[in-house]
Parts: sequence; C-alpha cells; structure tokens
Amino acid sequence: MANRHLARSIVLQTLFEWDTTHASDTDVPAILTRNVAEFGGDDVDHSFMDHLLDGVIAKKEDIDLVIGKAAPEWPLERIAPVDRNILRLGLYELLFADRAQVPAKVAINEAIELAKTFGGDSSGRFVNGVLGAVYKELGEPGKDEQGSKKATREELPLEKMGGAIVYSKHDGQYYLALVHDVFGHWTLSKGHIEADASPEAGVMRVIKEELGLDARVESQVGENEYVASHPEKGKVRKHVWFFLAASEFEPLVLKKSGGLDDAKWFRLQDIIDLNFYDDMLPIVTAAVQKLLDQASR
Repeated sequence: MANRHLARSIVLQTLFEWDTTHASDTDVPAILTRNVAEFGGDDVDHSFMDHLLDGVIAKKEDIDLVIGKAAPEWPLERIAPVDRNILRLGLYELLFADRAQVPAKVAINEAIELAKTFGGDSSGRFVNGVLGAVYKELGEPGKDEQGSKKATREELPLEKMGGAIVYSKHDGQYYLALVHDVFGHWTLSKGHIEADASPEAGVMRVIKEELGLDARVESQVGENEYVASHPEKGKVRKHVWFFLAASEFEPLVLKKSGGLDDAKWFRLQDIIDLNFYDDMLPIVTAAVQKLLDQASR
C-alpha cells in the first residue's frame, strides 16, 4: 500500500516552495517531480499527490478565507509559511476530500503530524486549533461518541458576541440583509462585542463595520452559547446575543474578512430556500415572525 503520509509530506514541501518563491501554477508539476525524485520512493502514491496538490491550488482562495474565519487574529501573511501551507493542505482534505477515503479525524491528525515534523514548537497546537474550529463549524463529522473528559462549560474562557437580523422596508416589502460564508451558508452579521458598552451598542458597530449600514437595534430575538476551538486559547465559550435591527434599504458594502464572501438583501418570501445553519433557523424565524406581526397591525 502506498505511503500517503510520505505523499502528504512531499506535497507540503511542494506547496511551501511554490508559496515562498512565488512560483506560477504552471511551475508546480516540475517542483513536485523534483521533490518526488529527492524525497520519494517506490511506495509513493503519485496519483494521490497529483490530486491533492491540484486540489489545494484550485481551492486556495476559498481555503484562505476559511483560515481567516477560523483564526481572525492571525492575518495570513503573519502565519509562518510552513504552517500556512499545512493549514491549506489539511483544510482541503477536511473540506473537499472524499470522507470515505479521508475521514475528518484523519485529515486533522495528518496535518498535526506534519506540523510537528516540519513546523516550530507551537505549530502543532496552532494547526490543531484552526482545524478544530473548522471541524466544529462542520458539525464534527465522525466524532467519537465516547469522547474524553471535558472541562465544564463555566470553566472555559468567555467570548461575548453580538449578531443581528438586519431588515428594511422597501417598496412595501420587508427585506433581510444576510451574509454568506465560505462554508456555503447564509447567516447573520456577527462579531465580538467585549469592548462595547452594551450588546446593543456592539451590534450596531458590527453592522456598520461588516455591511456599511447605520442600523437601529429594536429588540432582542434570541441568544445562544456554544463551545468552540480557538487556535491559541483552546476551547472557549462563546455567548451570542441576537437582535432585530432596522436600516435604510441601501447597497451593502461587505467587509470581506472572517470567511465571508457575499452579502445580499432578500425578500422575506425568498429566504425559505436559503441554506442556513441549524442553530440560526430559530433566530431567523423569531425575527421574521416579529416583522409579520408588525405588518399585520
């Protein structure tokens, strides 16, 4: 059986050279061939390496947006080149590979092993934190039901966040302003609010920064709390307040960061066909019901 760990190591070295020398995509096959000749052997899966390398490069922009979402405190250019390319390789397998061939846990563990071998002292922990955050967003596919002992929720560091269902009335109809993330979901404008005077003040700031809208917070429509993985802090507890916020019907100016790639206004009747996260549906439903109650008065 071909040695896929060795194959991943050679793909990583190829990505590292391609990235740090700013080589063109057309140079990649020659770099890979040279690395296979130097580091490979008869037991290397050539077709696996070709598929993996081509996939990472083809999905690079999407993968880099995911890194920005999972590690917002670390701009891509500040991440060590070897760690950056380990993340690209690991995220490609986690997000786009056939899970029957590469289970999620295998993708994560392989990336961590590469980080321990080729990275610095903290690379393994950093890669584990980023991939763990993405794994959590995906719903933890293939999670071992038994698990291990965990710290209680109250013992984890707390991060305060605020989100909003932004609406506007235009030509007699209600519209919602939603953002789209690189995981393929439509969701709500959301951000950290620890430094703000109140959740309401924080949400207004987040809407302005993320969508370019001057919104007025009207009422709270829900809140939730969940545990997530942070690249440096490990497990953290995130508490999110959600509000209904009114705005003028103006063009949306998306701040493309944190894994967001689009923003649009939707009529209420059109949102039923959108792909939402399961935990967002009750929040959106509560907000829509408030708007419908307003319209019926």
